Amino acid sequence: MPVEPASSPRHEEVVPFLAGDGRALNLIHIHGEQEAPKGPVVLVHGAGVRANIFRAPVRQTLVDALIDDGYDVWLENWRASIDVEPSEWTLDQAAVHDHPAAIRTVVSRTGHDTVKAIIHCQGSTSFAMSAVAGLLPQVPLIITNAVSLHPVVSHAAELKLKFAVPPVARLTDYLDPQWSFGAPTLTAKALNLLVRAIHHECDNLVCRWSSFTYGVGFPVLWRHENLNPETHDWLQHEFAKVPLTFFLQMGQCVRAGHLLPVEDFPSLDEDLAEREPQTDARWVFLAGAENHCFLPESQRRSFEHLERFRPGYHSLHVVPDYGHLDMFMGQDASRDVFPLILAELDKPV
Repeated sequence: MPVEPASSPRHEEVVPFLAGDGRALNLIHIHGEQEAPKGPVVLVHGAGVRANIFRAPVRQTLVDALIDDGYDVWLENWRASIDVEPSEWTLDQAAVHDHPAAIRTVVSRTGHDTVKAIIHCQGSTSFAMSAVAGLLPQVPLIITNAVSLHPVVSHAAELKLKFAVPPVARLTDYLDPQWSFGAPTLTAKALNLLVRAIHHECDNLVCRWSSFTYGVGFPVLWRHENLNPETHDWLQHEFAKVPLTFFLQMGQCVRAGHLLPVEDFPSLDEDLAEREPQTDARWVFLAGAENHCFLPESQRRSFEHLERFRPGYHSLHVVPDYGHLDMFMGQDASRDVFPLILAELDKPV
């Protein structure tokens, strides 16, 4: 299927901001020719990728769909982005330092009091931590994909987190799918050989490396049949370093059944994923029914948790025939997923 251009010209600017601990981050502001009557929406990517992950070479990206529907789009490059200086980050750091600063920046630059949010994977978990801790009062609507407060993975992935991640963390600080193009250390070379030995699902080594990095599956992050050839080729430049500090924290969260802070930030209580959330935001939980990174049960549990405190207020949608990232970069996501997102965004809050 040929990729068609966006329906109207796009204007783009990079807006730098400083996280609460002084780390240099940025937002990519994308808008059309006309004023955006529906206000700002921020999109938050996952771990080891970047804001660009929402702009795959498909007929219509989510960014295009949002702009065409009247939204002002802001893509947040938080500390997990491969476009900023690598660091051994935790979800706690992003929750306390990155997302509140990003939202304040959007509010300041737009003059709007509120910002809606679409959050994915570890951008979702860290943003969710921030929201339920009361650090994002300007966000009245949160659309979360794949995982939020209650990470649930397959039994095989849980064993991998428990038994494989700790010894690997003693050998290397990061996993990097870009090692496909040249492994700099003996550990990287050994892992490259392991990936080649285990994963045979396609001829794209970065695609295979992403499956090795983020879970157990062939593949993990998408269904191959949902990606057009251009996207499958493009994604080899969109994945890079992920710190083992994150995987160690996620292992603790999976074993606990909910998000757990691992640092001593006063604003993040240990029971933040179990108590009543300190936000009035309406939550929309999305999950691909075929997600092999985080099982759909992850979002069901978070939905049921929040519904206890405000019944009938939140929404859950499990999308058939979709996985993890193909919810955004699938060749037919503009038909199968985006209308659902736009409908939820357009509901009054």
